[in-house]
Amino acid sequence: MVEDYRRIADRIADEIAAGRLRPGERLPPQRVFARRRGIAGSTAGRVYGELVRRGLVVGEVGRGTFVRAAPPASGHALAEPATTSPINLELNYPSAPGQSELLAPALAPLLRPDVLTESLRTAPATGTAAAREAAAALLATPGWRPAPSRLAFAGNARQAIAAALASLVRPGGRVGIESLTYPLVKEIATRLGITLVPLPMDAEGLRPEAVAAAHRSTPLSAVYVQPTLHNPTSVTMGDRRRRQLASVVTDLDLPVVEDRIWSFLHEGPLDPLGAYASERTYVVDGLSKRVAPGLTVGFLVAPEGRVEQVAAALRSGVWTASRFALEAAVRWIANGTVEHLVRAKRADAASRQALVAEHLAGFSLRTDPHAYYAWWELPYSWRADAFTAAAADRGIAITPGSAFSVGGVGPHVRGAAPQGTGTTPGGTHAHGHDARRATSPQDCVRLGLASTAHQELARALRTLAGIARTHP
Repeated sequence: MVEDYRRIADRIADEIAAGRLRPGERLPPQRVFARRRGIAGSTAGRVYGELVRRGLVVGEVGRGTFVRAAPPASGHALAEPATTSPINLELNYPSAPGQSELLAPALAPLLRPDVLTESLRTAPATGTAAAREAAAALLATPGWRPAPSRLAFAGNARQAIAAALASLVRPGGRVGIESLTYPLVKEIATRLGITLVPLPMDAEGLRPEAVAAAHRSTPLSAVYVQPTLHNPTSVTMGDRRRRQLASVVTDLDLPVVEDRIWSFLHEGPLDPLGAYASERTYVVDGLSKRVAPGLTVGFLVAPEGRVEQVAAALRSGVWTASRFALEAAVRWIANGTVEHLVRAKRADAASRQALVAEHLAGFSLRTDPHAYYAWWELPYSWRADAFTAAAADRGIAITPGSAFSVGGVGPHVRGAAPQGTGTTPGGTHAHGHDARRATSPQDCVRLGLASTAHQELARALRTLAGIARTHP
């Protein structure tokens, strides 16, 4: 019987691969499938379960089972998704005009043979004294400045997240996380043997009472959170919510990994959670978005007394930063290059959001004027997988909402802004007049706005709007 249901699943998989079953197509109810195939209802349930396990279909309570956009890539990689589509709205690495010309002068001294010899040596996980001082100055906010002694360095922010989690959570441990999150955190958790526990969000992000409830149910080992320009929804926690969350994790004695990789785009005077719960917060940031992805550094601010544990995780994971990258970063921070790029990218993000507002007017979006992405709640007739496939047919790569979902599908943001143009308490704009608000990531897509030229982005947005106005 086991082989029978797997052989049937193989045949369905072949139909999906051949395109006879299209992305977004609904499979028949299990009882109908069983009758057509001449098999028992329990066997049909096993077939559907196997297809879900393989990532070929997704089941939604009350709606049915649907073919996904594409089979998942084999293996797990701590890298952004790749695409061959001409217009890529998946990758999200901003580049400012004249960026290379700004970066080059600081690199020139590093290429002198005497300096290069030293720069090519290995660096400790805690970097150099100059790197610690520079990073502490860069990461400082009006009410928070990390002590340089608390700094450790990774090759990038993803590796810093991995090191923080590895130092805090044993295999089999549970980490609370927003119900929608940065997809690569899911990959990191899989590699580390960590179970992610999805926690409800509202218009200001992660709900503190949800953290407490989850921990009371089955203890958590840590919490991962994006309080500033949350990816993918662009939600930003207000100061009051940050203090509430800090109070909860302090009362529960729970460590927090705070991802601030996009926080440089936010111009408000918001301090990190680390300002309110410094003894429990691991602050992660980096240069890949501020500067460039090809030569970057990840920053990890650990609580006092925990730096060596973090450094050990960085070493064991081979996640430490290169000395050459550290030396370059020190120079870029010191000579004002990073600050110049931050200002330029803030302006660039705003101009791209203006294109979104222009070309996707009338649709339901959650975004922020400072963000490099937009969360699109699709019209009722579209599901994300089908819409993603239709966009790919037009040469546009976008990311289906399921990529961001933790632990299945369900309501993703409670207390969202009402229909029509408006601003949530967290500063996120929601606008549109669809017939309903999407309640599942399966109804949403994320648009990455940073990596495509403005003219191409405008064309892509017009094309996507045209697709959305049709029926699949």
